[in-house]
Amino acid sequence: MLLRRIRRTRKGDFELRLPQPERRLIANVVPQLRAVLTEDAGTAADPNLRRLFPTAYPDEPALDVEYRGLVADDLLARRLAALDTVAETVEATRLDEEKLLAWMGAVNELRLVLGTRLDVSEETDLSRRPDDPDADSLAVYAYLGLLLETIVHALSR
Repeated sequence: MLLRRIRRTRKGDFELRLPQPERRLIANVVPQLRAVLTEDAGTAADPNLRRLFPTAYPDEPALDVEYRGLVADDLLARRLAALDTVAETVEATRLDEEKLLAWMGAVNELRLVLGTRLDVSEETDLSRRPDDPDADSLAVYAYLGLLLETIVHALSR
């Protein structure tokens, strides 16, 4: 069961028991999100980033531009730092709470961007069908959702 792959230890840190293929997958997708984020430098010019950089003032473009100017650099820096943490610890067997929280943020952001790219909704069938050209991406999306659930479960215990 995936929920047992990350668990809080008696010492208060977290044990990661992720199989090597899952670690490779994570190690592969983290730099992809980093590239998308740094390419657009947090401006949300890429429509796939709209969930990470939502419009604060949809009816007032001037206020929205001002708002983005105030928060975009900080949001981008925090997201990149979380991705750095995941990249640096993807082979770790133990993480402290701060690092696992960074994992949670990064996994959530990966999932949001991929879900936006795939136009996932509540009606989307995530079962893997070989004839679906998005089958592999949908499988990654589903896995990221399960991994996020596992992290939240471990943190809440």
